[in-house]
Amino acid sequence: MLTLRGAPALSDFRLNKLERRLAEAIGRPVGVYAEYIHFAELTQSLSAEENEVLGKVLRYGPHLAEHEPTGQLVLVTPRQGTISPWSTKATDIAHNCGLQKIERLERGIAYYLTLESGAQLSEAELLSAQVELHDRMTERVFTELDEAVCLFAKAEPKPFTSVDVMGGGKPALAIANGELGLALSEDEIDYLVESFQGLGRNPTDVELMMFAQANSEHCRHKIFNADWIIDGEHQSRSLFKMIRMIRSVSFPSRATRTGCGRSTGLP
Repeated sequence: MLTLRGAPALSDFRLNKLERRLAEAIGRPVGVYAEYIHFAELTQSLSAEENEVLGKVLRYGPHLAEHEPTGQLVLVTPRQGTISPWSTKATDIAHNCGLQKIERLERGIAYYLTLESGAQLSEAELLSAQVELHDRMTERVFTELDEAVCLFAKAEPKPFTSVDVMGGGKPALAIANGELGLALSEDEIDYLVESFQGLGRNPTDVELMMFAQANSEHCRHKIFNADWIIDGEHQSRSLFKMIRMIRSVSFPSRATRTGCGRSTGLP
């Protein structure tokens, strides 16, 4: 893995705002410097010319004179096992520039924290700062630059497994629900047990994961397309159909004719 420093990651305004937030979290003033750090996964070492091209590709943002940042490092990167949108675009640009030895580029932000006294942050203070500096849903934290090599780790595909609902029934699926983190509700577990016992086979972990995703909090297709009964009266439209009807009434036509014969639509 090749590591290259980049431009400052935050403006003075954002740095000041971040310092105030960190001071509230830690309980005392803390200085912050932040810069981009680039990581390159290589198939083989780059030549001097290729290193120069890569340096130009990654030269963006405000330029600072050469300096060595001081303070305690908090390196924030995308979560392991994910590929950020920046990585996809930057890797494509590198390949278009002839840098075929680069397997993938990824980027993080290196935060350097300092106290006015020059002392080190305590372990508890550092943990509080890390909470403020990253989103644990999409990012992770390192304390050394070399630790970012795990971003390029490649896991071997695991074989299919199945849940024994034929022999174990609902308890077997309830255990799998916790182990796989499916977050299935009781009625969903009952539905799956009944369905697969009716099919005469056990479900695979992939099938259960796909079912869980299709019925997750952000993707409730079964609710939007379900039958609706309001005050005991069955409604002729699903929620999706109700939404479409409201949109058709509010926006009867997405285009109007102009005097020049051209069509103009809503943004």
